[in-house]
Amino acid sequence: EKAKLLRSQPAQIVEPKGLLYVQQREFAVTTPKDGSVSILGSDDATTCHIVVLRHTGSGATCLTHCDGSDTEAEVSLIMSSVKSFSNSAGYGRLEVHLVGGFNDDRQLSQKLTNQLLRAFDLQPDDVHLVTFCVTELNDREEEAIHFPIIYGIAVNIKTAEIFPATFPEKGPDEDLRSAHVLTGATLTNIYDAKMEQLHIGPYFWRPFPHVDFWLEQDDKQILQNLSTSPLAEPPHFVSHIRSTLAFLKEHPFPSRSLFPDRKPRIYKKNEEGLWEQVCSDKV
Repeated sequence: EKAKLLRSQPAQIVEPKGLLYVQQREFAVTTPKDGSVSILGSDDATTCHIVVLRHTGSGATCLTHCDGSDTEAEVSLIMSSVKSFSNSAGYGRLEVHLVGGFNDDRQLSQKLTNQLLRAFDLQPDDVHLVTFCVTELNDREEEAIHFPIIYGIAVNIKTAEIFPATFPEKGPDEDLRSAHVLTGATLTNIYDAKMEQLHIGPYFWRPFPHVDFWLEQDDKQILQNLSTSPLAEPPHFVSHIRSTLAFLKEHPFPSRSLFPDRKPRIYKKNEEGLWEQVCSDKV
């Protein structure tokens, strides 16, 4: 019933003001006390799932975008991050919302759904499954081709409302963050809720193999080889991958060009509610 309700809502366009956008293999956690961030969101999930974990007592809310790379470790990580904000709340329970995936040919969505359910089931704490809008419950068919119905969601930290969403702005350092994922990153926490700051990096990778070869390929080749579900990708998938590859070509050694001082790039919301870079020496 909850999945039906969620699927029937049109995707809302979420403007950058007050938004913290979470990319694949990133997570962020904050509480209703946050003066900078009121919405967490992520989209472009095809076989991926977006997970929201919330403690009803403290209101601490975590959103992550999982792709099945190391699901058990990821679930443990988000559990402990939400609990670290909820220990003082004497009441409340942990609630989880799972959204994303579809009936893809390779059954990657189904596999990820099973991994997530198992990982939450293995937790010593009780976790209540509140929204389950994944795989076959998030699937639509068009001319015998399957697609996800919902590609992205947002959660309002203050009201706990979850809704389908798209994001015209995906926050600072989009190419850098995507490059981190493409070079095999593990799940990374990008937000310091106590300081209300977005921390990107420091990230290090080796030169991306055959980057020139990939940049020379046509759209079809990129789609076929670098997507888990070529037929169901959003229209901007290829341009996004190209831009990430170009970034990797430009920065083969991030320790030299991007993070010479081994410090993260730090952003804070300004008066307009938009991310602005902070000089790292002030921190």
